Amino acid sequence: MSLIQLNIKGISYSQTQSGAYALVLSEASGTRTLPIIIGAFEAQSIAIALETEIRPPRPLTHDLFKTFADRYTINIKEVIIHKLVDGVFFSSLICEKDGVEETIDTRTSDAIAIAVRFQAPIYTYENILEKAGIYLKIEEELSIQETGDSESLSVEIEEDIKSNFSTLSLSALNEQLNDAVANEDYELAAKIRDEISKRS
Repeated sequence: MSLIQLNIKGISYSQTQSGAYALVLSEASGTRTLPIIIGAFEAQSIAIALETEIRPPRPLTHDLFKTFADRYTINIKEVIIHKLVDGVFFSSLICEKDGVEETIDTRTSDAIAIAVRFQAPIYTYENILEKAGIYLKIEEELSIQETGDSESLSVEIEEDIKSNFSTLSLSALNEQLNDAVANEDYELAAKIRDEISKRS
């Protein structure tokens, strides 16, 4: 099965809600986008890596990984988002050292934060794009604002993603509910609770 290259289109967030962010990847040679819900730390780490002028006073975890890999001459060749199960994406880092390739399982948000630092390409398979990809409407394309090397996607897409819980399993919903409560995002928690109640 052939790989499809993806680019980072942006990270969307809501001024009124905290917790989850939507990382939006776009098909390099097409119009589909792949939205992935990630945590605040990973969103910040990706945004900082995209914005070359911002340097945190101390290295973030993904910066430490890059320093460690450079010190021991490990190169990250590419990231592959290879599986989607119950709304959760599974990814692999393809690493190389001394001409030997290794594949390492990783969370998608971490894989992308690392890929940005190594300027490594991000790929997925057609069946995943077919299952989870969305086509951006022209108005949504026009609402994307470029700021330096990073882009900010309109909040409406994030809200659509957050409100569409029908594709998630009960265990995934309960996990998101716990995250929402921990992040004091009670509006999102209420929406998730309502979806869980519908299935009871």
